[in-house]
Amino acid sequence: MIDALISSFLTILFSIIFLYKWVVIISALLSWVRPDPYNPIVQMLQRLTEPVYAKMRQFIPTVFGGIDLAPIILIFALIFLETFLSKVLL
Repeated sequence: MIDALISSFLTILFSIIFLYKWVVIISALLSWVRPDPYNPIVQMLQRLTEPVYAKMRQFIPTVFGGIDLAPIILIFALIFLETFLSKVLL
């Protein structure tokens, strides 16, 4: 019973991490084309990613040419978290 509950919880957690990786990827791709800031989808993506980006930008400067490394580092951190949790908890 407990194993099924933990397994279900981990499945949901891994699904959330997977979906958030795609949110970050889509948000980064949209930042290249300057989408309409009043579009509800664009606003939702910004609300989901900008708080995390702001925390990361405090520690990670932009590199030459104004390239923002926060999305790339966030994706790597999510991959690390997903791999770490799968090895430790499963």
